[in-house]
Amino acid sequence: MFTSSPKVLVTGGTGYIGSHTVVALMEAGFDVYVVDNLSNSNIEVLNGIEQITGKRPVFENIDCTDYVAMDKFLTKHEGIKAVIHFAASKAVGESVELPLKYYRNNVVSLVTLLELMPIHKVENLVFSSSCTVYGQPDVLPVDEKAPIKKALSPYGNTKQICEEVIVDTVHANPAIKSILLRYFNPIGAHSSAAIGELPNGVPNNLVPFVAQTAAGLHKKIKVFGNDYNTPDGTCIRDYINVMDLAYAHVTAVERLLNKDIQEPEVYNLGTGKGLSVMELIKTFEVVNGVKVPYEIVGRREGDIEQVWANPSLAQKVLKWKAKATIEETLESAWKWQQRCMERK
Repeated sequence: MFTSSPKVLVTGGTGYIGSHTVVALMEAGFDVYVVDNLSNSNIEVLNGIEQITGKRPVFENIDCTDYVAMDKFLTKHEGIKAVIHFAASKAVGESVELPLKYYRNNVVSLVTLLELMPIHKVENLVFSSSCTVYGQPDVLPVDEKAPIKKALSPYGNTKQICEEVIVDTVHANPAIKSILLRYFNPIGAHSSAAIGELPNGVPNNLVPFVAQTAAGLHKKIKVFGNDYNTPDGTCIRDYINVMDLAYAHVTAVERLLNKDIQEPEVYNLGTGKGLSVMELIKTFEVVNGVKVPYEIVGRREGDIEQVWANPSLAQKVLKWKAKATIEETLESAWKWQQRCMERK
């Protein structure tokens, strides 16, 4: 595919989606560099990446809002061809409570990166965006032409702002090419259970909390609201296997390196199917033969009622499609949780 191994920088590369993408990139023949401040990840993730791929990516503990540190890194590791920018805070509920943390981490990190890319002749950017930019869509499944609605949380707003920053920057500097990937809900773990989702502290995402509750680490899981306008009253999401999501980043980088893209391209990454919170919990129990105690509590501020993707554009242009079943994905999440318990 390439005469030499192109260098790719992955910011937030020891995080959940970042680490799985590092694996996918390395398996595809890329030379991967990682920066992460380890605010919501663990340095031991690098061991898991090495266990899977037989190689260890170059890693430095850097906060991406630190212009001087990022400048030094890009100077030291010259010749980087593309950046995949994951580094960001990502919990909807926390963003409502700590909005300034989210604006600093998510927006300033991107601005820093975009300022430095032309200086170091880095031309290609894949941005980790989110379906939260659609708010509560008028039409489901939602495609890329759906209007961007007023964000329901500071987290969602940072993704909208970052997308606008990228569009404006590319317009002003045509040397930069970009693909914006709007994720739906990544879940699961690598099939080896060498890496998975392990946030620091209490999880903000549903599946790791479900898995930890099944393992006895929490008394019960809180289901935020059962009075939504959905079949069982709980919120509906499009849950996508994290490795399927990781492979989409590989295809996005390859497209940037091989195609002359004028304007930023946007792609939805999802399965095209919606699953409710209660359906997910019940499926987890059946697939893994465990019980997940839960209680219904009030709605959580910032939550969207229901959203799932129309991923046909990504299928057509990127030649990418989500392949894993929800059963396979939830099985991988439990396998990863059991591995985590064994390590303690």
